[in-house]
Amino acid sequence: MNTIKYLFLVLLLGVFILGHNFSLAETVDQKEARLRSELAKVEAEISKNAALLSQKLGESASISRDIDVLKYQIRQAQLNIQAKELEIARLSGDINERVQLIGDLSEKIEEEKASLAELLRNVRDLDDVDLIDVTLGNDNISDLFADLDSFYFIQQSMHGTLASIRSTQNEAGREKIVLEGRKNAEEDARRAIADEKATVERKEAELQDLLRISRQEEDAYRRILAEREREREAIRSALFRLRDVPGISFGEALDLANLVHRNTGVRPAFLLAIITQESNLGHNVGTCNRPQDPPEKSWKNIMHPTRDIPPYQRIMTELGRPLEGTPLSCPLSVGWGGAMGPSQFIPSTWEPYKARISALTGNIPPDPWNPLDAFTASGLLLRDLGAAAGGYTNERTAALRYYAGGNWNNPHNAFYGDSVMRIAGQIQQQIDILQRN
Repeated sequence: MNTIKYLFLVLLLGVFILGHNFSLAETVDQKEARLRSELAKVEAEISKNAALLSQKLGESASISRDIDVLKYQIRQAQLNIQAKELEIARLSGDINERVQLIGDLSEKIEEEKASLAELLRNVRDLDDVDLIDVTLGNDNISDLFADLDSFYFIQQSMHGTLASIRSTQNEAGREKIVLEGRKNAEEDARRAIADEKATVERKEAELQDLLRISRQEEDAYRRILAEREREREAIRSALFRLRDVPGISFGEALDLANLVHRNTGVRPAFLLAIITQESNLGHNVGTCNRPQDPPEKSWKNIMHPTRDIPPYQRIMTELGRPLEGTPLSCPLSVGWGGAMGPSQFIPSTWEPYKARISALTGNIPPDPWNPLDAFTASGLLLRDLGAAAGGYTNERTAALRYYAGGNWNNPHNAFYGDSVMRIAGQIQQQIDILQRN
């Protein structure tokens, strides 16, 4: 009797623990609500910290002020990391659910295909039987109509199965598009976290330098300020190389990129990275159509004869530039050359953008070899390709489309997008130094 009571108590305890665990299990909706709530708190703290940072930046420069600024900047980067980690947590759950859903839909499609194959075999079996044979093979007319009803039922089932397959395929396609967007957003968040962690490391090093100085003397701080100004001036005055035209200073290039950013929304560092990458490619590929170049490098021989030669002639006539002697890109190992100026637009691409470029720069006609017109053209095209939306994946995809058009997703072209994003990171660090108070 005691054994039975003991077993009964153990059973009750097990049910209680199991039920308690189930009650503690977080549903998908509960997890989403919790993450949203945590993210809202972090975003509120980000806003508050940004206000304090802005207020501190407005104070006169001093060691104590700069120490506080660095502390606020470090805190801001740490809060941004928290926000992105919460975003990744939300995205990861959604990605897992959609992967499962797509898997279920794929299984459903395969099952429906198998059903369709069986129906097709049944139809072929019925088609192989002559109607006269069916009629003579049945003892009465009701059996004949029963066979005909079976044939009609199979046909109707085939139509229904085909419609179901199409519907399931469409649903799976939509889910795959959404999944790709979620994966891109997760990748953007991870890249942003990496950037913020690098920022924290740099700011922590600067903070330690200032803390050491604050314990010594004010003269050392003035030397730090002078060194910062020398570093800024070196960045501003550094040569920014442009394709097929004289270079300008980095400061001038950044001014142009900031102007284009206000007009297009394309990040300045990313635009400058595109221009830099085009210049690097030009250095590797070479330049054609210069006065000293042989006839095989003339515009007549390097451009697509029907696509680019007629617009090239119109552009040069409008600008009053000579057809011969104006630098153009040489062809790659395959394809055609003839791209013009720093932005490396081919003539057939430049012409459709002329009016939009002029509307922003006031230059009529716009000139592919004019840095302002060239930067503006690149900014407009990159905006059309999705770069203004920001984020690593949007910018990298825009860079690949800028370079390869419809073949942007070919793995052989990945080097271009990777190189542009690496250069953009380096240029952004220089911009951050220039903007540092």
